[in-house]
Amino acid sequence: MRVGSWLTAKKHSNASTLSLNSLDEPQNLEDAMRAATQIMNDDVDAAEAGLKRGNSAFHKVSDAFLTRQGQGSFNVPKMMMMKNPNEYADKLVKLGKGVVTFMRATLGFEQETMREASEFLGDAEATASADLRRAQHEATSFHSSIYPPGSEYALCNAEAQLMGAIVGLLNESLTESIKGFYKLRKAYMSLDGILEAEVKYMRGKTDSMSARSSIEADRSTMPGSFHNETQHLQHSKLRNALSPDEAYVRHEGGVEDDSDVFVDAVEDVHTTSTLTTYTGQIDEEEVHENFAAFTLEITESHASRNRPVVDHDPDSEFFSNPIDVFIHSGANLCFGVLLLMISMIPPAFGKLLYIIGFKGDRERGLQMLWQSSKFHNINGALAGLILLGFYNNLIGTCDILPDSDSGYLDGYPVKMCQELLSDMRRRYPKSHLWMLEEARMEAADKKLEHAIEMLDEDMSSPLKQVEALAMFEKALDSMYCHKYSLCAESFIKCVALNNWSHALYYYIAGAAHVELYRQYKIIEPTRAKEHAAKANENLQMVPSLTGKKRFMARPLPFDVFVSRKIQKWQHRSSDWGIPFVDAIGVSPLAEMIYFWNGFKRMNSTHLNATLDQLSWSLNESANPTWKSEALDERAIHSVLRAVIFRHLGEVEKSQDILKHEVLIHDRNLFKGHLRDDWTCPSAHYEMAVVCWLKREQPDKGKECAEWLDKAARWESYDLDARIGLKVTTAQDTLRKYNLMV
Repeated sequence: MRVGSWLTAKKHSNASTLSLNSLDEPQNLEDAMRAATQIMNDDVDAAEAGLKRGNSAFHKVSDAFLTRQGQGSFNVPKMMMMKNPNEYADKLVKLGKGVVTFMRATLGFEQETMREASEFLGDAEATASADLRRAQHEATSFHSSIYPPGSEYALCNAEAQLMGAIVGLLNESLTESIKGFYKLRKAYMSLDGILEAEVKYMRGKTDSMSARSSIEADRSTMPGSFHNETQHLQHSKLRNALSPDEAYVRHEGGVEDDSDVFVDAVEDVHTTSTLTTYTGQIDEEEVHENFAAFTLEITESHASRNRPVVDHDPDSEFFSNPIDVFIHSGANLCFGVLLLMISMIPPAFGKLLYIIGFKGDRERGLQMLWQSSKFHNINGALAGLILLGFYNNLIGTCDILPDSDSGYLDGYPVKMCQELLSDMRRRYPKSHLWMLEEARMEAADKKLEHAIEMLDEDMSSPLKQVEALAMFEKALDSMYCHKYSLCAESFIKCVALNNWSHALYYYIAGAAHVELYRQYKIIEPTRAKEHAAKANENLQMVPSLTGKKRFMARPLPFDVFVSRKIQKWQHRSSDWGIPFVDAIGVSPLAEMIYFWNGFKRMNSTHLNATLDQLSWSLNESANPTWKSEALDERAIHSVLRAVIFRHLGEVEKSQDILKHEVLIHDRNLFKGHLRDDWTCPSAHYEMAVVCWLKREQPDKGKECAEWLDKAARWESYDLDARIGLKVTTAQDTLRKYNLMV
């Protein structure tokens, strides 16, 4: 996939033949972007067909374009005719396939698709790098009024690096994951330079207009027009401010090649079917060892963090050139994603910040994504998808957030999200991606049954990963509203649609049958026996499926968690001499609901149903083993009840349960072989949430920060990254209110 080839052409062997290719370039780009955007409308065939139409990309520019150019809105240098127009079309086909492959990789997490995406993106990065060097040194290259020569290729290069970094981070190989972090650094350098040039131009434009207004008040000019002398000065300033060595690549000769930097890291590829220890936290010595091969020197400048976000609308005179629109929307998309990603790294992975060399900025990243979403191209569509995913999935799992009317974007701006979704549905009426996001918004609004109805509609798509995501969402919503049969059925269907974590799918399906078994155990023993058999079948499959998927060369946290739980129940079954299904402790389904923060999506009926679900453990006639339960199992029961009461508005009751049933015990008592060690740090986080709800009371904000600090500093435990995301978001919120030390 040669991304840079969107915007370039080869020289004809006959140098005397002049070309209008630079005039065609914006139209070529518009055609390519229009075709690529069809991907966001679930129309992959139309996207590839549009990209294959190479002839139309080389037509003479339209009269309107010529008229606008004649008015002096921007200079267009002359280039030579392309020798083989079909070559351009072939490159665009690669581009379309590359984008589709990237989306499939990130939506579905299949390793084979990720490897394919890595190959496309590696080719794209190399090509864009070569085109960037050419554009910086050839006088015939396109010259923007806003950006220095080659900015379009610098952006293509950064986009390839960013997409490659994301794929690398999702890879099972530690080496590829580390390469991913290094690519993030390189993308940061390119994007930072582009945006710095943009801000300087905007400031110069404003100052220039003010000066002309005061000195030549009686002189009128066309919107967006510039005198040649002014253009020359602006380009000169931008070249000085954004030289190739200092801005885009800061490496001699262009973008540095990874091949000489990285060697394979030592990875333990032998995994057993039994996983009991989660090593999710990144060890500092391991980071230093794997990065000893190169030097990390980039640091974030104060100017970068304080630089304003240019928020002009698409119809602004600043963006009369489609290439400028492409650069602006793309740079805001990529830099916004980058800042947002880094800002969400949980405390357990804090050492990774050493690799990256700069900090995230969630608020600024969101501002840039909202700005990009204004533009009706694939950059804007991707920005909209990321924003809705962030608010409906990530923010949906967090509790300590700015008020929705506070003006901060990292709360949950409901009205903005609704308007964005409506806009995207109008732009892409056939896309199931937006239907999925609409269902997620319904679930976030505690309308779980309606969300399930929406997901029951035909969700088939050329991107099979969209269908898999819809089924997974339906399975989760069914779990939240206690539709146990539908939950089990939907998770089993996920096995056929996606191969990311079959162990998790079978585990939750089995847990749903456990609930049905308990529901019918006394009133319908025969029916209960059927569900006991299904629960046993699904849960006993889990150990053989764990350890096959890895993240940064480590087992998936959920795989480790469910494998340990199965071992714990098997051990109890043997020790107590009872069937496996009767050795299962506090509702494993309610436990899963907590880790996905489904309680936040429940209405009072669903919450009270969960309390009934948990009360089964206390029923001695149904569960005679409760009196033998250890502290860690009882703590699960207490934490889950405390969270439910908090969501029901009974904050004091929630606090009392946490204090007197969990936090009163020595933290070391929760540790040990096969024990659930997540309850104590989670109780600290939950106490912080309780204090946040009471923040109007004296010193409650300070107490909230103290509980969060304790949770953030906790040693490794089950699913610590998942709790850590909540902690990181909470700490970021408190900083906005000057409550963090």
